[in-house]
Amino acid sequence: MGQQEKVATSLAGAVSEGISASLAPVDAELARHYPGDPGTRQPIHTVYVPGDVFAADTIRSWGDQALAALDEHAQDAATFAKVLGISDELAVPVYDRVRAKLLREPVEDLRVDFEDGFGVRSDEEEDQAAARAARLVSEAFSNGTNAPYMGIRMKCMESNVRDRGIRTTDIFLSGLLEHGGLPEGLVLTLPKVTYAEQVSAFVKLLEAFESTRGLRPGRIGFEIQIETSQSILASDGTATVARMIEASKGRATGLHYGTFDYSACVGVSAAYQASDHPAADHAKAIMQVAAAGTGVRVSDGSTNVLPIGTTEKVHEGWKLHYGLTRRALARAYYQGWDMHPAHLPTRYAAVFTFYREGLEAAAARLKAYVAKIEGDVMDEPATAKALAGYLVRGLDCGAVGADEVTALTGLTRAELDAFAIPRRSATLTATA
Repeated sequence: MGQQEKVATSLAGAVSEGISASLAPVDAELARHYPGDPGTRQPIHTVYVPGDVFAADTIRSWGDQALAALDEHAQDAATFAKVLGISDELAVPVYDRVRAKLLREPVEDLRVDFEDGFGVRSDEEEDQAAARAARLVSEAFSNGTNAPYMGIRMKCMESNVRDRGIRTTDIFLSGLLEHGGLPEGLVLTLPKVTYAEQVSAFVKLLEAFESTRGLRPGRIGFEIQIETSQSILASDGTATVARMIEASKGRATGLHYGTFDYSACVGVSAAYQASDHPAADHAKAIMQVAAAGTGVRVSDGSTNVLPIGTTEKVHEGWKLHYGLTRRALARAYYQGWDMHPAHLPTRYAAVFTFYREGLEAAAARLKAYVAKIEGDVMDEPATAKALAGYLVRGLDCGAVGADEVTALTGLTRAELDAFAIPRRSATLTATA
């Protein structure tokens, strides 16, 4: 190694100790506000089904309808690829994986809707629908017909519907407990949040429920749906959405963008309300920055253009949905909202193409980083984290196979996770 260098210092150890002591409150705040990614699977989409429509066979029905749409309007890989502009190389692998996904797991995240999709009904009718939803969701998790994530969207915390939203939440959660307990994949969505105080109020509701039923404090989390301009920018010019995350006391799991309510709120005319409108991009960018590092995921909205009717109309709808989904993925919005079964083929096609077309390049860069091999790109730890995260998300949704990724990177899933979530992995190792 050559001559050993003489190491000289000038500062006493007390200097470092003093600096560390002065920054201890900052260290604690950093850990509390920015714990990093939770390390759980993020679904690539959410499907909303009205409370009175949701049934035991809803998930399988959506998959069957999506397959029927493929059979009628894109009978083979070449046709489907031509419609969407997928390369010849990826046409068959993507098409085959889409069909397999629709057979195996057609919906990744399902929300039984008691808000806009359900509307205003009599109290008795909503009570019955909420109790029924609890029973059906419990049965789905018991018999294996569930989506990985399931739950409800209740009415919001505004005064005119607040009591109804609270009661529906209580009935649904109580029903789950009566039918065996809260499933691990439980998700609640709080819509039309305008003030951080509404998030605080929902937290109080969940705290009271957990205390009453003897549940672990913090057991129940929820998503915040961003549908108003005030949820992005408060009257004092601050970012409301950041205050909402803080007000959730660690319970917030996601921020969901509501395309049409938000667009209408800022005055976008109906013909131009879409997830790629500049107003939508601005809102989601604020959401993304506010959520970064907090462990809260951001979800894109939806398109209301349904791929139904003639083959020409279906293809037009598919092209639009595929393009919007690919656009969102490039902007790091890894989840969206699908409104119709015929959206599923293009949701999965867009996601699978996104992960498969970059598979070899991402795997090669990560492998080179691990082996410290010099190449034409000099990656840093943050980039290695992004590369591993890309591969992990591809694995989670079924776009790529574990054998493919291991063969290309030489890494196991556990090793990939350690790169994708370094802070949390280090914490788990230290506390194991």
